[in-house]
This record gives sequence, structure tokens and C-alpha cells, in this order.
Amino acid sequence: MSILIDKSSRVLIQGITGSTGRIYAERMKRDGTPLVGGVTPGRGGQEVAGVPVFDTMAEAVAATGADCVLSAVRPSLALDAVYEAVSSGIRLMVLYSENVPVHDAMKMCAFARAKGVQLLGPNSAGVISPGKANMADISLERTRPGRIGIVSKSGTLTYEAMDTLHAAGLGTSSIVCLGGDPVVGTEFAEVLRLFDADPDTDAVVLIGEPGGGMEFRAAEAVREMGKPVVAYLTGRNAPAEKRMGHAGAVSSASGDTSAAAKAQVLEDAGARIAPRVTQIGAVVAGLLGVGAA
Repeated sequence: MSILIDKSSRVLIQGITGSTGRIYAERMKRDGTPLVGGVTPGRGGQEVAGVPVFDTMAEAVAATGADCVLSAVRPSLALDAVYEAVSSGIRLMVLYSENVPVHDAMKMCAFARAKGVQLLGPNSAGVISPGKANMADISLERTRPGRIGIVSKSGTLTYEAMDTLHAAGLGTSSIVCLGGDPVVGTEFAEVLRLFDADPDTDAVVLIGEPGGGMEFRAAEAVREMGKPVVAYLTGRNAPAEKRMGHAGAVSSASGDTSAAAKAQVLEDAGARIAPRVTQIGAVVAGLLGVGAA
């Protein structure tokens, strides 16, 4: 089993005729992801990577039975893309677009939440369940199927976490990237609870960063979970009010949203803190009593 996507998922790509959309389509087909079509207004009737292109999300869902969509559209089009996709009846949306205006992000996240649609992003690297389906900017070749879940804001650090898990003899059930923008549609706590309910996940790795309050809210979920959580917080030495990579990674000077403060709250809730990203695998293996701890 896995969370959010698996072999039974039916996937669309919004913006499939663009350069990014085509890259995703080819990757999905290569990785065995059940890609059933794409959407680009005015391009209906064409094909990309062997799947049909439709003019609207409603047409695509009706024709294919799709329940998931990855959106690779320009930031200025992202709000309308989310409104259209969420209204079409899908259950999961990955919004890859970066630099979406904050007010647009607030509107789209509220709309998706009201409709009961799981929105990853904006600026999400996506979700992958290794060996089953890939809706992520993550190479299948770098993954290994296993029983560890990863939830992260950072795509790059996700690769680092995977490598250190592999070195410890461990693989992943699903990898979920929430997005690095200040406003995103899914929180750590939601994904932690999904992993806790997944019978094929034994432990979860959480990768957080300075800025925002998601990690603090995640602590409540950690406290309730029956499975161990290993957390790594990047930016321990980040100065206040300085952006550290992602737009949302800004530690506030008026309230303590530093990586150190978040690590302390998560540890108090029962999470094990990995001091360095390279130690994640060893910490997880040690908790489970397996692998190369």
C-alpha cells in the first residue's frame, strides 16, 4: 500500500503540451505511472506521449475517469487552473508552479479545502510511491520501494534523505513534497496522519525548515501517532528575516519560527531529531532495529 497515489490512480497533466508538461508526461510513461491524458485549451484532439489531449478538465475527467492531476502551468494561470481542476471532480492535485502570487495561493488553497481536494503546492515537487506511480519531480531511479514515508517541503533535501535511508538498507512507501511557498494546500500534520494509517509504512521522516507554523502544528499529530517520526530541520543557523532558499523559509524576528524552536517542539512531542541530514537513515534504522544502524 502507499498514500495519495498508487497503481490504481488515473493521472492527468494540465499544460501537457508545454515543455514542462511534456517532460512530466514522458517521465510518467517511462516510470509506469497510469497517465491517461492531458489538458491544454485549444489543443484538444492532439496526443502527447501517446495519451490524448483535451480542451478542458471536465472533458478529460469525463472521458478518462481521471482522479489526479499534475498542473504545470505559468504562475499567472495557476489560480484558474486550480479552480478548473478542483471543480472537475478530481481528488488530488499537484501544483508544480512556482512564484504564484500569495493572494492567489490563499484563494486556491481555501477553494480546494472547501471542495475536499488534496492540493500539494504551489511550488510542490509532487508525490511518488516507488514502484507504483510517480507524480513528482523525482527520478524513479533514485528511489527504492520500502516502508518509510517521507514528507518534506524541499525536493532537494528529499533526495538527500532517500540516499541516507538507502545507505541504511531502507526504502520508501511514499514521498510527499508539500511545496516551499509561504502558503500551500497541505500541511505536515495531514500527511503524517495518512502515513500513520498506512499499514505498509513503519516510520516517517519529516523535513522542515525555518518560517511559518506548519512544523508546530505537526507536533500535535506526532504526539497522537503510533509510529515513530524522525525530523530533520534545515537552517539551524539561519538569521532572522533572511530567506533561506524557499520563499516560505524565513524565520521571523517577532515570533520564534526558527528551525531550533521547531526541532524542540517536535522533540517534546515525541519525534526523534536527526542532527544532520546525512544521519536520517541511521536514526530511522536505530529506532526500528533494522538496516545498517
